[in-house]
Amino acid sequence: MDSTGGTMIGREREQKVLSEFVTAPGGQALVLRGDAGVGKSTLLEHVVGLAHTHAHRVVRAAGVEAESELPFAGLHQFLYPLLSHIDRLDDVHRRVFDVVFGRNESSPPSVMTLGIAVLDLLSLAASENPLMLVLDDGQWLDGSSTEVCGFVGRRLTGSSVRLVVGLRSDVPSGFDTAALSELTVPALSARASEELLNARYPDLDPQIRRLVLDEARGNALALLELPPYVRGARQARGPEAALGIRGVTLPQRLQQVYGSRIAGLGDSVRAELLRGALDGVEAGSVSGHIRGTRYRMSDLDEAAACGLLDIDPVGGAFVFRHPLVRSTVVQMATPNERRAAHAVLARIHHDDLERRATHLAASTVDPDEEVAATLEAAADSATLQGGAMAAVAWLTRAAELSESPAERSRRLGSAAYVAGHSGLLGHARQLIHSDTGPGGHESPASVVASGYVAFFEDGDVRSSQRQVFATIETMRDEGVREPDETLTRLIDLLLAINQYASDAGAWERTHELLAPLGDLVSPYSRIYQDAWGDVVRRGAGVRLRVEQAFSDHGRLEPWDITRLGAASYHVDMLSQYRPLIERTMDREMETGAVADAMTMQHLVMLDQIAVGEWDEAERTGQRSLELTTAHGHELFVQHTRAYLGLLAALRGQVERARELQASVDAWARPRGVGFLTQITDAVGTTAALSEGDYEAAYLHAIGITPPGIFHPYAHQASRTLLDLVEAALHTGRAEQARTHALAARDAGLPDISPRLALTTYGALGMTATDRTEADEMYRRAETHPAAAQFPFELARIHLAHGIRLRHTRGRKAARHPLTLASDTFRRLGAPTWAERAQAELRTAGAQAAPSAHLTALTWQEHRIADLAAGGLTNKEIGERMHLSPRTVSSHLYRVFPKLGITSRAALRDALGRLPSDQGA
Repeated sequence: MDSTGGTMIGREREQKVLSEFVTAPGGQALVLRGDAGVGKSTLLEHVVGLAHTHAHRVVRAAGVEAESELPFAGLHQFLYPLLSHIDRLDDVHRRVFDVVFGRNESSPPSVMTLGIAVLDLLSLAASENPLMLVLDDGQWLDGSSTEVCGFVGRRLTGSSVRLVVGLRSDVPSGFDTAALSELTVPALSARASEELLNARYPDLDPQIRRLVLDEARGNALALLELPPYVRGARQARGPEAALGIRGVTLPQRLQQVYGSRIAGLGDSVRAELLRGALDGVEAGSVSGHIRGTRYRMSDLDEAAACGLLDIDPVGGAFVFRHPLVRSTVVQMATPNERRAAHAVLARIHHDDLERRATHLAASTVDPDEEVAATLEAAADSATLQGGAMAAVAWLTRAAELSESPAERSRRLGSAAYVAGHSGLLGHARQLIHSDTGPGGHESPASVVASGYVAFFEDGDVRSSQRQVFATIETMRDEGVREPDETLTRLIDLLLAINQYASDAGAWERTHELLAPLGDLVSPYSRIYQDAWGDVVRRGAGVRLRVEQAFSDHGRLEPWDITRLGAASYHVDMLSQYRPLIERTMDREMETGAVADAMTMQHLVMLDQIAVGEWDEAERTGQRSLELTTAHGHELFVQHTRAYLGLLAALRGQVERARELQASVDAWARPRGVGFLTQITDAVGTTAALSEGDYEAAYLHAIGITPPGIFHPYAHQASRTLLDLVEAALHTGRAEQARTHALAARDAGLPDISPRLALTTYGALGMTATDRTEADEMYRRAETHPAAAQFPFELARIHLAHGIRLRHTRGRKAARHPLTLASDTFRRLGAPTWAERAQAELRTAGAQAAPSAHLTALTWQEHRIADLAAGGLTNKEIGERMHLSPRTVSSHLYRVFPKLGITSRAALRDALGRLPSDQGA
């Protein structure tokens, strides 16, 4: 727009940058950012011309506000012209595009999966000619497409593909955080503004000229469009009046400019323009866009003649000259005119569920159950595609159009439910309040949503539990006879609350409540009931049921994937479904549905901890902490901190672990969130084991469950089996250790999950007094097919086995398992455990010099070691240093592996080998 006669004015810097962009070797991406009307579209046209000059194939797309919530709508525009190349891709990538184009109902791919497929497709297309992708109005691109474009744009180096994006600076966009190179397009300078105005309107009245310059403020579109409008209005109202009230933003004033032209058109022409505007007909050249997906305007020569429309040079279709023309057409139409246009478009798009729903929602005034049902179906479709935000809008509108109060309440509850799972707690709360029935009572659907809000925001397990339980009882007593979506959601919420409360009484009451409901309880809910509550007593067969549920994952809602993922964690099969969980998590994050993504982050982190990817687990935990804190989900904030504390304890970062343990426990215990207090006890146990403080470890472990039993509905009871057994053995409680190992065997833990099989056999081996039994149990543990999936537990078993072999078969037999243990602990980043394994290896005759970390003693540790080397007992040392004998014992447990020894007798020689700066 800032050009005349084919020559751009005042854009020398931008032209130079764009020329270098087109001619530079290798692919790259560039964002042009500026205000509406500043001239970005003109610069994009300049890029297109340069690309053609340098033998590029140009593919163009444009963001359309009407499609900004339709997943992959923008990506379709880029991909459609390249469809002929898709058949040359491998089967995996072809299937990805089948999902994007709606030819396959599988779960939508993650950004990374789709991005890699797009990169491969672009590489194929660019093998014939360099490729230039041009995107205008990128701020209106749907979120899914934006994420993919950002992913692709960051990875074009070395290719023959270039991507250039035009963005309005006043509209937030996913490209804002895409980390692509940017070229800011500022307003024209005063000199360039005068030059452009003089070139286009050489005979302009000086007064009007000055007014236009003042009001345009360097906006190229305003400089070109305001003069004729001002001249036409001058005689009637004077120049200032023609521009409206002072202080109105420039785009609104330009809408007035186009409005005068639109107002002069006939009714049929304006109606046709309105249908095109409401269906998102593009502005500017649209070469390469998908044909037949939007309304095609016709009989608009009159509108084109007055400068409102252009002609697409390739397709010959009418397109709006500028996005502001499209906006003005809509703004000037009356509500009835807009509704009539939407009704026409709904009929035209009868076979496109989402687009039809969009227009039906806008065209219908009075309650209409058929329309409401269509909107609800569109919401369901959007949810499966990752469009939770659009689903909330459609469900809310469906509720408004419902003919019966019951349907209105149900749909409002569904909207609030999706909003809550999307992290929109404030919006969910508003929907709940709008669904309050007579007497201020909440409907069952609203109880679901309000329960989640209270639960997520502040960990309110007690009152939420009572309210949900009572609502299920009421529905049962009122005679619900068929499976009901609201009932299922209430049951799933109750089970989730019970999981966090970890209260045996509440779980037993829940089992009594659900047992008579039979098939009214969904199969998925039965899985959650058995896996989330007491996996020791109800976990038999859960693994097979989880596998069957995941087998048709393309039909699973995001929250189903989250809940089944939690069930898979309890039976230690998360790794099997982590790729699906990560893809779904990425998609939910892209579309703003963050609540389910928070739980999925926890699941990913748990699997990373389990398989030994501890650095990645730390990064996942920190991202989760940022996300949960930003959205005010306090329950998930504390849940994340609990897992970070557990990870810190595993890594020997004891001080940090205990800080996190204390803060989570102080928050969770008063609220009755037993799930988290059990984790804090596990953090204490793990931290004490890392330090070698076995007495403290034992006291923490029996806080979870006493030896010999697995406390009902304590999810950490079975997970800390090895911890309790080791702590008991090291503190002289061999009988309690053996009793606990036998209880694990008798409870059938090896049949519930591979991890429990590994730890049960390990515990039996550690506690066996019979050599043959010990050998057999260690063999079962160390050769278990899934043992490598749990490297930390396996390394601990190797360490215990090596120590036993050194005592029973000699040093040589011990070296192999001790080496395996040492190597694994070092790879994981568990230094204190590695120190112990190294010390045992040296005792077994292996040559391994202690590291600087191994020899570093605190002043107190050195003093205690000196006194012990001098022959003092723990009690005598404690009296001298004002410590308890137990504390002295704990310090010595830490000192031994640091010095590479295993007994008191070796203390004096080990201390004599320390560097001088380690003296007492």
